[in-house]
Formats: sequence, C-alpha cells, structure tokens
Amino acid sequence: MTILLEVCVDSAEGLAAAIEGGAGRIELCAALELGGLTPLPSLMRIAARASIPVYAMIRPHAGLFIFDGADEEAMMIDIDAVRAAGLAGVVIGANRPDGTLDMPLIHRLKAHAAGLGSTLHRAFDLVPDADQALEQAVELGCERILTSGCAPKAADGLDTLKRISAKAAGRIAIMPGSGIRPANVGEILQATGAREVHGSCSSPVESADPRAVAFGFEAKSTNKTDVAIVRQMRRAIEAVGQNF
Repeated sequence: MTILLEVCVDSAEGLAAAIEGGAGRIELCAALELGGLTPLPSLMRIAARASIPVYAMIRPHAGLFIFDGADEEAMMIDIDAVRAAGLAGVVIGANRPDGTLDMPLIHRLKAHAAGLGSTLHRAFDLVPDADQALEQAVELGCERILTSGCAPKAADGLDTLKRISAKAAGRIAIMPGSGIRPANVGEILQATGAREVHGSCSSPVESADPRAVAFGFEAKSTNKTDVAIVRQMRRAIEAVGQNF
C-alpha cells in the first residue's frame, strides 16, 4: 500500500528539498517556527511549478485560531491568491473561544475555496470533543484532518488518533502530524492505519552571520527542510507500507 508523505515548507529552498527527497504533497507556509502562516503570493507562484500537489496554509497571524472579521477578509483574499497561483488546495481551520470549531467561518472559507482541495488544520487539536469535531469535519467536506490527536505531539495522542481513524471509516482521511520523524513514523502509521502522514523533515541550522543575529534580522538558529531526512522518512514509510 502506498502511504503519502506531506512535508511542510516555508521557503523555495525547502520546497526543492522536500520534492528531491520524495515528498508526495507540500504544505506551503510562511514562518514554520510559529506553526505556519499564509505564504507570500511570490512563494505560491514558485510552488505552482512543482510536480506534486501544493496546499497553502491560510492563517493570517500567530496564536490561537480565533479570527475576527478583518482576519476573515484577509483569508478570503489569500484563498483568491492560492487560486490565482494555480495551487492544488488550501489548509484552513478556525476555533471559537471555547475551543470548538468555528463552523460558520470554516463553512465560508470552504465555500470561497470551491474547486480547491482542502485540509482541516490543527485547529482540530484544540477542540474539547474530538469525536464531535470529526463529524463536523466530515460535514464540512474537507479531504483530510491534520491532527496530532489533540496532544502537542502525535506520539502522545495515539489513542485519540486510533479512535478517530476508526470512526472516520473512510469518510475523511486522518493525517497524523507534529513531532513525526523517521524513528517514530512506523509506530504511528501502524497504530493508526493512516495512509498519509505529515512532517517538517527539518534539521537545525545555526546562523552564519552574527551581525544579522545582533540586529534581530535573523534568529540564532532555525530549522530547515533537510533532504536527507525527507529521504529517511520516505524509506521508513515505504517499509511500513509493505506490511499493510
């Protein structure tokens, strides 16, 4: 059985590394250190040349996924930019202050993205009732849920991932993500039966320019997509797929 590897990237360099390493789909973002924000239209246009599907994150600011009217307007414009660039889909989601999915807003975003693929992002992981949110995600008509099983890392949310994967019953894909590496992807896939998995496949890189760090133009260290880790993840996934 083929298991798809989605890699999140936030630069043209990361995009190229993910594709070279064997990613099957890209989640295109800005600022992965903040959990991913909407990428610039210029990066969307570069990514549109990719040979694999690219889904763009639609998230106008860091923090919780609670959005007001101005945020909604920005997200609608960003969805227009995704369509104009020719990307395959969008990654959307929103919560109410109580953590439940903001269904009216997500419905409007989904309707505005008609004709594009859609992933419900980790707003799902903040909900108080994952089983209820699963049914809401099915109602929305999203293709998949990117989730860590309502835990900070997927390895800590395995019980929830297993339960909602069984309850999804093919109505929507459950894509585990967060903290997934070559060393643990096999365990997570075998436990959940997932047919797609999400990872950053990154490694830390120290800044080479002390002046840029001193002036605050660059972080002292950051993570960058690592083609070697993408390849390792791909090999680990293929080993699991042979046993399904």
